[in-house]
Order: sequence, then C-alpha cells, then structure tokens
Amino acid sequence: MSGQNQKTDKRIAWPIIIMNFTGVYDYEAFARNNKFIWLDCRHLYGTEGYCDRDGTLALKRMIADYPAEGVHFIDSGNYHYLTKFWTDKLETPFSLIVFDHHPDMQPPLFDNILSCGSWVKDILDHNNNCKKVIIVGASDKLIQAVPKGYERQVRFYSETTLMHEEGWQDFSSGHINGPVYISIDKDVLNPASAATNWDQGSLSLWELEKLLAVILQKEQVVGIDICGECSTTLNLFEEKRETIMDSRANKELLRLIRSSSGLQ
Repeated sequence: MSGQNQKTDKRIAWPIIIMNFTGVYDYEAFARNNKFIWLDCRHLYGTEGYCDRDGTLALKRMIADYPAEGVHFIDSGNYHYLTKFWTDKLETPFSLIVFDHHPDMQPPLFDNILSCGSWVKDILDHNNNCKKVIIVGASDKLIQAVPKGYERQVRFYSETTLMHEEGWQDFSSGHINGPVYISIDKDVLNPASAATNWDQGSLSLWELEKLLAVILQKEQVVGIDICGECSTTLNLFEEKRETIMDSRANKELLRLIRSSSGLQ
C-alpha cells in the first residue's frame, strides 16, 4: 500500500450519535452527554440480527439527516449491518477497516435480507465506492469459511497473525491510499476488556487502541462506528457489571478517537 499520508481534518467537529435499540446505553455512563445525538430505535421492528425491508426504510429515514462523518454507537453486534447504511452515504471511493472477531461475510439465510453476519459481503457486492476491506482480529477458523472470490478485495489480519510481532509490524507499516471508514465490534476484545452478546476474540483494549491509533494517525478517516454492547436480558447484577465494563471501553475508545484525530 502506498500513497501520501492524509490524516483526518482536525478542523472538523464530528457528531457523536447514539443509536439505542436495546436500551443498553441508558445504563452506560459514557453516553450521558447532552452534546451527543440520541436516536431512539427501540420502537422499530424487523431490525434485530436481520434487517427486513420495513426496517431498512425506517433506519434510512432515521439517519437521513446525519452524515457518515461522525462517531456512531450502534448498540450490540446484532446491529452491525448499520455500517452498510452509514457507508452508503459516502459519495467517493473509500476503504473499510473492520475490527471484528467475525468476518461477517456469510451469505444471508434469507434472500435479499441484510444481516449482522452478511453485511460486509453485501457492501462488497453492491457498493461500488468500497474499493477494499481490511478485517482485523477475526477468528482464523471463521476466515476459512469466507466464500471464495473476494481475495483481491479483502485482506485479513487474523487473530493468530496479531499474536506475533511480525503481524503487528505488517499492520503498522501499511498505508491506504484514500479515505477510510472504521467499524469496530467490541467482540474482537477478550472478555476482560468488554462484554458482548457474541463469542469474543483475544485482543486487550490496550492492543485494540494501539491498532486503532495507527489508522487514526496515518489515514484520512471519514467516519467511525462502534458496536458490541452486552445483552440487556441478563440478571441485574450481571447487567450492571457488564454495562460498566462496556461503558469504560466506549469511553476509552472515544477518548482515543478524539485525541488522535483532533475531533471535537
């Protein structure tokens, strides 16, 4: 990868948007900020895990007035497909960097219905502006199950790769020519760093921050989303413990994003 180094424009004040589907953000202290934009999605149907036609139309209406250029908190991994809707707003070619324990490139179980497990494939198949996808921290076993035919468009830095210094050096030395959208699912983290409703990877929060800082400091970032909140169906004690953990991770990631990119 080559090209001139273009960091995020420090003059931009990005909106922080909270898309609250499950109510989990009501219990996360980091979200209690009157400057954040809250979008109440709790009344929507056809959006959990799979997004049907009505859900798609409702969500696109809901985010119509907001730009891709922002930090979007999009609830649990069941709603990770929202990255597609945000990146659909980008009008110029871009690369997508995804931190996720799952590649999210499986064909959907139901035809023409977007899902949290298929959205990356859907972007590659339908968004001509997306020139490259880089998936960081995914399970080696799940990478092997990715459908063939995407080798030229997708690069993986697998969970095992990042256990070795050579993998870190390879990631750190790369550069992407053009704008970058970043999508973070906290299930890439180990259970000591975040609590999610999916099986999790092995990165620590500190390691994720180091990887993220490389991108924020080197690339022209045009938008970010973060998902991977815990389940809200836990007992009260577990829910409190896990929301505290996730709130801490979200707060730290947001602090890093702001400090590294100069966003307000």
